[in-house]
Amino acid sequence: MASLKLDALTVRFGGLVAVNALDLEVRDGELRCLLGPNGAGKSTTLDLICGKTRPTSGQVLIDGEDITALEEFERARKGVGRKFQTPSVFKDLTVLENLEVARSDHPGFLQSLRVFRTPMTGRIREVLDFVGLSDHVMTRAGNLSHGETQWLEIAMLLIQDCKVLLMDEPTAGMTIQETEQTAKLFGELRGEHTMVVVEHDMSFVRDIAETVTVMDMGALLAQGTIAEIESDPAVREAYLADTGDETDA
Repeated sequence: MASLKLDALTVRFGGLVAVNALDLEVRDGELRCLLGPNGAGKSTTLDLICGKTRPTSGQVLIDGEDITALEEFERARKGVGRKFQTPSVFKDLTVLENLEVARSDHPGFLQSLRVFRTPMTGRIREVLDFVGLSDHVMTRAGNLSHGETQWLEIAMLLIQDCKVLLMDEPTAGMTIQETEQTAKLFGELRGEHTMVVVEHDMSFVRDIAETVTVMDMGALLAQGTIAEIESDPAVREAYLADTGDETDA
C-alpha cells in the first residue's frame, strides 16, 4: 500500500509552474530518493507534502486519506515530519530539552518548559542512543557539531513518532564520517518509517537508495533503481552533468 501518494500535484507562483502535475507513490516503509537539477522543484514538493506551501491543484494522500486541505500543524499530527536544509533546533536549550519540546503536547514554548525535569528514560533514551547523542544530553544544541545538530533534528522527528519523514539535503555540510553515520541511521529507519530524501550527494544516494525519482522542470523525468537512473540518457543530460550548487525552487 502507498503510504504517501501525490496525485497530479501542481503549484504555480505567478507564471512559474514549480511543480507540474506530479504523480508519486511511496510504499509504506520505503526510502525514496528525490533527485533533480537546480530548480527542479524538489524542495517545493516537500513543502507541498508537509503543508508549508498549498498546491494550485492536485492531491496529497497519507495512507489513502486526502490531507490536501489540512494545515501544516494538522499534517504533523497525521505523522508527517519535515527536516529542512538548515536544522531548526533551539540552540540555547540542551539536547534533552530540545527533545522534550518536540514531544510536548503543548504548542506554546513556555508551556513546554514544564516538562524539562523528566529523566532521560524510555523513548527519549532509546532515540538518543539511536542517533548517537546519549553522551550529549546536557550539551547546549548550539555547541554541537554540524552533524550532531542534524542528528538532533532527526531525533526530534522520531520522538514525535512521525510516520512519514521528509529529509531535505540531510548531509549538506557534513564530514565524510558524519555522512557515513547518517547513511547507517537511514538504513535502520527504513522499514519503520516512510522516507522521502532530497539529496545532492550522489555517493550518499548510492548508499541509501531503493527507488530513485528524478524531477526536471517540476515534472517527473524518470524513476527506477540507482543503476537505471544513472544509465538513463535523459537523466544524465538533465541532472548528472549539473555540478552547480543546489538552489532548488
